[in-house]
Amino acid sequence: MEDSKTSKVNKQKIIGLTGNCCAGKNHVAHLLEKRHIPVLDIDKLGHQIIEAEKKHILSRFGEEILGPLGLIDRKLLGQKVFGRPKELKALEEIIHPGVNTETLTWISTQKGEICVINAALLHRSSAYGILDALIIVEASFIVRLLRARSRDKLCWTALLKRFWAQRDFSSQFYKNKTDIYKVENSGFFASKRHPIEKKLENRIDEILSRIQPSFREGLI
Repeated sequence: MEDSKTSKVNKQKIIGLTGNCCAGKNHVAHLLEKRHIPVLDIDKLGHQIIEAEKKHILSRFGEEILGPLGLIDRKLLGQKVFGRPKELKALEEIIHPGVNTETLTWISTQKGEICVINAALLHRSSAYGILDALIIVEASFIVRLLRARSRDKLCWTALLKRFWAQRDFSSQFYKNKTDIYKVENSGFFASKRHPIEKKLENRIDEILSRIQPSFREGLI
């Protein structure tokens, strides 16, 4: 249930951070890092594992996914698996074991009172079952669509297909008993003086103080 308090106050808290396409979760991750909270970006970790498993991936998907510098082109790889469950499953079976191992290793090395796992597909992570809380970043459909258009330069049809594929995104997280906190990030502004950004900052501080009361006391 949203905003319910967690127990075992003195225990290290592992927080999951996720959000729909272009909801702005990476901006929230940046704000958490500004508060000296370690954040593991699972998506970037996945990129490293892709290169580590390059030989295996090329054997399964072909050398046409290579870019001009000999590295795997993730967009070309994505085209191979998008909308193809069998191909996506094959890719995940190659990548996920390494990502999961590295994720749990990273968590075990953290010494602070809070650490954060940032992932688009958080429910598929090995960390999902041990989360103390989950932050879901949200933004309106129009804002997310405009952000995606600006970032990816794709046609509207391609973007709408991507958004449609994520239509049940949030529902999968309510199957777990982890405390859920929602963050609205509909602004296009990075200035702390802007009211939307200030509201976002305040919401993050509120969530952190609920998850780990010592954050409010300035001990983290």
